[in-house]
Amino acid sequence: MSIFDSYWIKVPWWSLRKATYLIIISLLGVLIIGVVAFILYMKSLPSLSTWHSTELKNEFTTHSNIEDFDAYVALENKLFQELDSEVYDKVLKTEQNSVNRYTKNSFSNPKRWSKAWNRSFELPVEDPKMGVLLLHGMSDSPYSLHAQAKYLQKQGVWVVAMRMPGHGTIPSGLTGIKWQDMAAVVKIGMERLSQKLGDKPIHIMGYSTGAPLALNYTFTALKDHTLTLPSSLIFYSPAIGVSKAASFAVWQSRIGHFFNLPKLEWNSIAPEYDPFKYNSFAVNAGDQVYRICKEVQKQFDDYHKETKHTKEFPPVLSFQSIIDNTVSVSDTVNHLYKRLPKGDHTLVLFDINNHFSSNLLVKEKVSNTIQDLKENSGASNYQFDLISDINSTNGTLQLIRNNKVVKDLSYIWPKSLFSLSHLAMPIPNTDPLYGDKNAAKSPGIKLGHLAIYGESSVLEISPSAILRQRWNPFHAYTKERVLTFLGL
Repeated sequence: MSIFDSYWIKVPWWSLRKATYLIIISLLGVLIIGVVAFILYMKSLPSLSTWHSTELKNEFTTHSNIEDFDAYVALENKLFQELDSEVYDKVLKTEQNSVNRYTKNSFSNPKRWSKAWNRSFELPVEDPKMGVLLLHGMSDSPYSLHAQAKYLQKQGVWVVAMRMPGHGTIPSGLTGIKWQDMAAVVKIGMERLSQKLGDKPIHIMGYSTGAPLALNYTFTALKDHTLTLPSSLIFYSPAIGVSKAASFAVWQSRIGHFFNLPKLEWNSIAPEYDPFKYNSFAVNAGDQVYRICKEVQKQFDDYHKETKHTKEFPPVLSFQSIIDNTVSVSDTVNHLYKRLPKGDHTLVLFDINNHFSSNLLVKEKVSNTIQDLKENSGASNYQFDLISDINSTNGTLQLIRNNKVVKDLSYIWPKSLFSLSHLAMPIPNTDPLYGDKNAAKSPGIKLGHLAIYGESSVLEISPSAILRQRWNPFHAYTKERVLTFLGL
């Protein structure tokens, strides 16, 4: 006690008051600067449009009391009628232009296409060999897997593609969706195929977020004998892991909702010129991907705790670019493939173009990441195939397995293309919308081969959006692998 007494004796009272005053003034200054910075940040954000703020009432949720495909499609029809009346008919003249998705008769209007690819669809066949359920990714639509749907149907496969809730309409649909709503739609799609095919095999093909949704259903079906267990799983750019920051980003959305600052509910607010994919991305969408990925990891934990399994885990085949800026490739390796029980599983990674400028333009951090993936992607419970030109003398691709060249492939990287991307994996170069310059004529806008040059600050479209690869020059190879995997 004497120590404290002596301390207070040595420090004059006026000094404590002055220090306290300075601290309070400093805190107020920081607060004022923070408020000013926040106001300037909010003003710098693009304005929200009709398609960012409208709420469509006919969207499916787990409370919709709908359990079968026909009822889901009927509700979807009402949803798209509502979309026409509440959005297309009410878009402000100042927002209308020739490449705005929500402008009637624009080059980006989805109705220019002969089929409504933003909706759920079914491709039936007589005496089907099997069925395949297609699940698209977050902010996407059934269009992303329509090439697979077409070639599978030609091989005698009954195909069902489900539109996930919040998708294919307006970006505001992403602000309120829950992963449980999407999981319920997966069950509806599997039930439809089960009714049509009986005991014939049914497979699930998932792109991006479609992968964890397929895994979630599979784990549920392993325990619930009333559900049809998929015979196999096929993934493109699977979203098994996302940025750790996603777990905190949801608070940005909550703060925006609480203080009536709707702009805070968005990670990006961008022009909507893609007929079948949103360019704007809601914070909640990323949060739901994070939550479904987390749920799948819990299901893996529970699966490994069980000592006896009455059903075998289905084989898994995945295709992914070794560089993927949307999802974590290392999580595909460590949190999917290395967690799978031993079986007929295959991970196919596409390397970068190793002959592109002799890698002089590739960032050192990226090169290190690629090398780490090559060295640590293999395990005894699955097969790891690297598609690369790293050992090639003439630039052709090779199939490398266990650091050995297994097969020379008749594919070569197109000039000026240095890697694939998350978006490109399921898309053929012949796609009218996303394909290369030799693709079929598009009924509207063409996004796969934009050759626009000038100053980067002029356009509303970001340079990164223009540069990002949208089609897979090796789509024919993935098609061959899929058909072989399915026994077709």
